[in-house]
Amino acid sequence: MANKLAILWALVVLAVGVHQIQFWRSAHLDTDVLALLPEDEQAPEVDAATRKLADDAGRQVVLLVGARDWPSAQRAADEATRVLSQASDLMEPAVVDTSALDQAVDFYRPYRDRLLTPAQRQWLAHATADELGGTALMKLYQPAGAQLTAWNADPLGLWQDWWQARAAETSARPRDGRLWLSGEGREWVLLMWKSKVSAFALGDGSRVTAAVEAARTKVEAAVPEGRLVAAGVPLYAEAAAAQASWEMSTIGFGSLAAVLILVWLTFRSLRPILLVGVSLTLGCAVALSVTALVFERVHLLTLVFGSSLVGVAEDYGFHYFAARQGKPPSERGPVMRALLPGMVLALVTSVVAYLALGVAPFPGLRQMAVFSAAGLTAAFLTVVCWFPSLDTGALPVTSFSERFSASITRWPRIASTKGWWISGMVLTVLVAVGIWKLEPRDDLRQLQGAPANLIADQRELGRLLGLPSPAQFFLVQGDSDEQVLAREASLKQKLDVLVAQKVFAGYRAVSDWLPSEAQQREDAALSARAEAQAVAAVSASTGEAPTRATFSQEPLTPSHFLSGPAANAIRQQWLGTLGKAQYSVLMLRGLNDPKVLPRLEEVAKGLEGIRWVDKTAEISGLLTRYRRIMGGLIVAGYIAVLLTLVARFGRQAWRAWIPSVLGTLLTLAIFGWAGAPLQLFTVLGLVLLLGMGVDYGIFLLEHPGDGSAWLAVALAGVSTLLSFGLLGLSATPALRSFGLAMLLGEVTIWILTPCFRLPPGKATH
Repeated sequence: MANKLAILWALVVLAVGVHQIQFWRSAHLDTDVLALLPEDEQAPEVDAATRKLADDAGRQVVLLVGARDWPSAQRAADEATRVLSQASDLMEPAVVDTSALDQAVDFYRPYRDRLLTPAQRQWLAHATADELGGTALMKLYQPAGAQLTAWNADPLGLWQDWWQARAAETSARPRDGRLWLSGEGREWVLLMWKSKVSAFALGDGSRVTAAVEAARTKVEAAVPEGRLVAAGVPLYAEAAAAQASWEMSTIGFGSLAAVLILVWLTFRSLRPILLVGVSLTLGCAVALSVTALVFERVHLLTLVFGSSLVGVAEDYGFHYFAARQGKPPSERGPVMRALLPGMVLALVTSVVAYLALGVAPFPGLRQMAVFSAAGLTAAFLTVVCWFPSLDTGALPVTSFSERFSASITRWPRIASTKGWWISGMVLTVLVAVGIWKLEPRDDLRQLQGAPANLIADQRELGRLLGLPSPAQFFLVQGDSDEQVLAREASLKQKLDVLVAQKVFAGYRAVSDWLPSEAQQREDAALSARAEAQAVAAVSASTGEAPTRATFSQEPLTPSHFLSGPAANAIRQQWLGTLGKAQYSVLMLRGLNDPKVLPRLEEVAKGLEGIRWVDKTAEISGLLTRYRRIMGGLIVAGYIAVLLTLVARFGRQAWRAWIPSVLGTLLTLAIFGWAGAPLQLFTVLGLVLLLGMGVDYGIFLLEHPGDGSAWLAVALAGVSTLLSFGLLGLSATPALRSFGLAMLLGEVTIWILTPCFRLPPGKATH
């Protein structure tokens, strides 16, 4: 049976090897930060809107090149373009067609009579015939200049003002064949580039970032006081990939090196090192293959988190070799059979704890849960199926392992004495105060792990260009295109009041470019009446009778608009049909003060089909909700684990259970005393602590008084501490919080577990 299991597992490993070759050739690795965020269970259309807004910018790199004067800014832009062009295999300039305005003007020309701003609409509704005539005469006799159309086609100059309102949505203006803006004491040239490689592909190093940095260096060297500000998803993706790669190396290889050193010190044999290394390698390989088969793409942070698996998966190998040490090779089978009940129980508790991470609606966490559970199971099967067959030589007891095994006799044991009762009461007070001082804080912004220079550039570029925020917007729903556009118009009326009060700078809506058919009819009738009065006044004054231009009799429809050249500016905000309804997004500009967000939320109340979306607040709310759910899960988990232990160990089960409870409480207390916030990822670390911390007590109860069991527990504890201690160094705040919770909890449990071991001669049942 043992040989059959070994052969069967070898076939599985062979299949995994084939899959690994295919996987790394296609590199299905994801660095998209949205993949880590919670799913919005109540509103999938919000996720669709967020995804669409993000996908449109997935390959885009926006650069502002500035200098003290316009000629210097142009020269700096030329230098930056020259450097970026050298990476033509990686990047290409986005087509910024300065003739696009002419194309859009020609597209809209037949519909000019129905394109009015709210201010124009109000003026035309109240202006007298004399006012209209005076305005038309002024427009007729004003000095000739750049005009979008002839006077008789637009006697009141309505179209020019309408286009100026559209141009106000961005600070950039055409100038000398470039896009120009002025701000913060500099003249700027706007450059748009696109990455030819997906922002979420791995294997290209940080080449886009390197090209941008080379351009920045060249600009600063070639132009006095020259500056280059850059932002874009590819830059963030490369920074995340570089950070994840470094962390995988540091955490994974650091943990592996520490484990192998421990194995060598303990056994002084190459065979345990090789076999433990094999179990770890296969654990990680199987974990990656299973994750890739279950999920469409594997996230980089899953691999970073999975690197800590090295500190856990070797436990089974440690227990085998610690028990096998000093015994003849013929005892391999009996040693494994004696260890199997405790190892299976430890595996079950650990896998359940890992899978509990997948309860929260975080795609990233679910990947980590599957990865870790599969990796632990694979490492366990490798030890059980292969170690007895491959471990053929002698394994003498070393002086290091002998001293370590004997150290348990010097470890203090909990007893009903005055000193222990006083220590317990003092500890209880300290823990209670620490937990009382805990401050829950689930603000998503605190989990921001992007480099500071990228965030600074993003903010500066946003200020200069007046870009809308993709995290806060209004989602407009309707039964038809017409209803969506009409509801947008109702929303804009309320927002105009806040814009006038300078609560925020402005908004960008589809209905600004595509009014509803009802609005088009009203505006066409209003402009026709007003222009007829204006033309009549001009005719009475000059004696001439100018003829008003003719316009399309058909309304401008969404399908016609979206196929035209003017739609490029707003296309990503038209979501179209999702399910049985139509949707659009109204975005806000100049939203820099979080204090105004409640006022914007109030605007949506009472407006049918309008939903205020604050993605940051929604995710923060989900973090809070699932922190509480996972907190309850910890309590339920401890009860379930206690019942499982009672079934195995009877009245002595509390000895394996109580160290993990104390470890959890002490970790929370330390966070409280240190002023560290209590977050979902802290709680998730405690969930995992439940499954892993109990393992130590299980093995000590399974083999009471056996020094080899304590040796295995000690080695497992030290390697786990190293692994999760390194995870606490992660630049990703969520992983760092998780790692620190695990580190503190593991240290506490590892120290406390021997204190609750069985007294000599006492049975486990």
